[in-house]
Amino acid sequence: MGGADKGLQNFNGVPLALHTLLRLGPQVGEVMINANRNLAAYESFGVPVWPDSTGLGEYAGPLAGFMTGLERCETPYMLTVPCDTPLFPLDLVERMANAFALEGADFAVAAAPEEDGQLRPQPVFCLMHTGMLESLVHFTKNGGRKIDAWTAQHKTVNVPFNRAGDDAHSFFNANTLAELHQLESRLP
Repeated sequence: MGGADKGLQNFNGVPLALHTLLRLGPQVGEVMINANRNLAAYESFGVPVWPDSTGLGEYAGPLAGFMTGLERCETPYMLTVPCDTPLFPLDLVERMANAFALEGADFAVAAAPEEDGQLRPQPVFCLMHTGMLESLVHFTKNGGRKIDAWTAQHKTVNVPFNRAGDDAHSFFNANTLAELHQLESRLP
């Protein structure tokens, strides 16, 4: 996004991060935001905001946010979602939780169809036990930075989002303003 704070870019007139909160809020009990700049703007959305506090380096990737969330989460489970995927399913949590429980998993990861029809894991959409913090600390101390490499060390269930009626673009993420506007055009 040309150096702009992605979570504060407007999607249908609402900052992406706030849009994500509004879409996710009815599906979960509590919400927090992980952000590393413009904290006052994020705090104006009315939920706790936590910057990375992990000491994993300048760009530690999404796992730094996972670690911050696990350090602060006060429930037995934590779900992560990125703010740049504004059309994620309204039944995301229900389907992730059902698969998680049915499989007795440590992680549930959303899987969405690619253009060729193959399901591809979307590891930033991840449901986990909050007890996974120790595992994450160990993984990152040994240099690990990829979500799927970490979750592969545990029992992980991929949750397909390819049912009839599922939007094939639910997990498309916007990395540019043009892609964001393209997603806006998909709204009814």
